[in-house]
Amino acid sequence: MTLQIPPNCDLTLGLTCVDKSRPGVSVWTMHVDDRFLNPAGIVQGGFLAAMADSAMGASVVTTLRDRKSSIANTEMKITLIRPARLGDHLTCTATVLKPGKVISFVEARIVDAQDRLVASASSTYLIKDRTE
Repeated sequence: MTLQIPPNCDLTLGLTCVDKSRPGVSVWTMHVDDRFLNPAGIVQGGFLAAMADSAMGASVVTTLRDRKSSIANTEMKITLIRPARLGDHLTCTATVLKPGKVISFVEARIVDAQDRLVASASSTYLIKDRTE
């Protein structure tokens, strides 16, 4: 299997990784268009969760150095704090709180262009070494 970078899920959501230069941290952006709105005119929470998941997963990958590993989100909690609306520019910063050989603990914060907190998330990622 060939891995596509960026993966289709990130391309579909319009996510852009703008920084992963520091181990354990990644920063992502997204411009809200009408594809992500629910009937109330605000971003459906699952899209914010997907943004946080992509950012947190990338943050874990930056801690692996030269290890050939795959990662999987084993659980995630998201708290939706304020609505994101059409035209908003969102930024998600994800930080590994505790890197590990098998499990890493990660958190993410999504803010709008005015730096107001839109959502926060936390997750645990399983790290498994690949044999290929």
